[in-house]
Amino acid sequence: MSDSAKWYVIHTYSGYENKVAQNIEKVVENRNLHELIPEVRIPTETVTEISDTKTRDVERKLFPGYVLVKMILTDESWYIVRNTRGVTGFVGPASKPIPLTEAEVAALGVDTKSVVVNFAVGDSVRISGTAMDGMVGIVQEINLDDSTVNVLISMWGRETPTTLGINQVVKVDA
Repeated sequence: MSDSAKWYVIHTYSGYENKVAQNIEKVVENRNLHELIPEVRIPTETVTEISDTKTRDVERKLFPGYVLVKMILTDESWYIVRNTRGVTGFVGPASKPIPLTEAEVAALGVDTKSVVVNFAVGDSVRISGTAMDGMVGIVQEINLDDSTVNVLISMWGRETPTTLGINQVVKVDA
């Protein structure tokens, strides 16, 4: 029966996504409605934030204020989702639930990973954690794919390009 279940997008109060998902899952569990609502998902991405010399992975919501629900649309399933605390409605014209296409679901299901740095090309950075500790250079290029940064440093009276790990440089405040 769950073959005919489709993905729907529901709108929630911002910050209530996790609570809404938990509440729907709890109702499904308590009423044994796994056939009607087999899955609830909040699309997230993992972002690596780099500040000073610390790196940390942070999970961020791709679409704050929205939750995906895979369900067979019946009066009962619509009522359960629509009347869950924190839900403001289904996404669709006049709050009429419109299922996502397979292509849309595939595009949403991809786990992405990105890196956020607090410096840009042209910024002055101080090198740390290498033999060149304390040296200051200018960022020439940032390669997020391989987590490296190309820095131009002045060494022995000449400009010398060097490639370092993103976590080996710290932005110099002007």
